[in-house]
Amino acid sequence: MAERTYRQYCPVAHALDLIGDRWVLLIVRDLFLGPKRFTDLREGLPGIGTNVLTDRLKGLERAGVIGRRTLPPPAASAVYELTERGRELEAPIVALARWGGRSLGPRLPEQSVSVDSVMLALRAAFAAASGHGAPVVYEARVAEPAFDAVFAVRVDDDGVEVIRGPAVAADVGLLTDVETVYAVANGRELWRDAIERGAVQIDGDPAGAAHLLDRLGGQAG
Repeated sequence: MAERTYRQYCPVAHALDLIGDRWVLLIVRDLFLGPKRFTDLREGLPGIGTNVLTDRLKGLERAGVIGRRTLPPPAASAVYELTERGRELEAPIVALARWGGRSLGPRLPEQSVSVDSVMLALRAAFAAASGHGAPVVYEARVAEPAFDAVFAVRVDDDGVEVIRGPAVAADVGLLTDVETVYAVANGRELWRDAIERGAVQIDGDPAGAAHLLDRLGGQAG
């Protein structure tokens, strides 16, 4: 990436010199949820070549956006993670996701779904619930023919934490699909409307829907 430049004295052009190459922002997106090995990144980015991923990671390291470290034994494997400078990209990427989400449209059969993208969308969709009352743990199953995964979503005064896998003790369970998660996360739909049209099903306690709406105020994240 260092060899490519717009040769303009402009903050936007300079930023694009650093992170404007194809795949770069998707690599950053996938590191927001924690460190990843090279193989994890490659598996989460179908279509990227090994040489391209290596090149992009080296460029991001040179730019100070990511760092690399070795996990302690017994793992002892190298992982990539965002630096403090890299984490500053979260707000621009969330804004970009909201901007793109308004015209995303239905998913095409040939389009893959990134688990990390869904996790970030869940975090955005539940953001309005943070800082309001006691901690709540949701178990969200996002399921459709081409994608089926379960996530534990913990909401408290510190924000929203999303972990892949079932919740140990969920207060509320819900079942939905990828398009609905994106729609709520990007502000195109309210939780209340998604529940009313049956796109979000509350699991277990009949009071779960009321609990969810009370916590979120019926608002999108």
